[in-house]
Amino acid sequence: MTFVVTDNCIRCKYTDCVEVCPVDCFHEGPNFLVIDPEECIDCTLCEPECPAQAIFSEDDLPPEFIPFVEINAELAKQWPVIAEQKEALADATEWDGVKDKLQYLER
Repeated sequence: MTFVVTDNCIRCKYTDCVEVCPVDCFHEGPNFLVIDPEECIDCTLCEPECPAQAIFSEDDLPPEFIPFVEINAELAKQWPVIAEQKEALADATEWDGVKDKLQYLER
């Protein structure tokens, strides 16, 4: 089992989760974070820290977010590790809760 960053992180990119991760398994893209499934130790610390509630255990992943398992694995190989908390995107509060944001994912 691993944890998966899903749709609601897109265009928000809160990094509260990064701050608590003991193994630096988060990777940062232009407007989204992903979790490297090879590095994640399933510690559960990140999930409650996400203000956008965009992180799920793979075992508890809602069906509409299944594609994010592959997206996280793919982009973790391409994007750099992020190990320190940063400011969220400037318009994060406006995008928090918007549905179906996959079309806005910048790779």
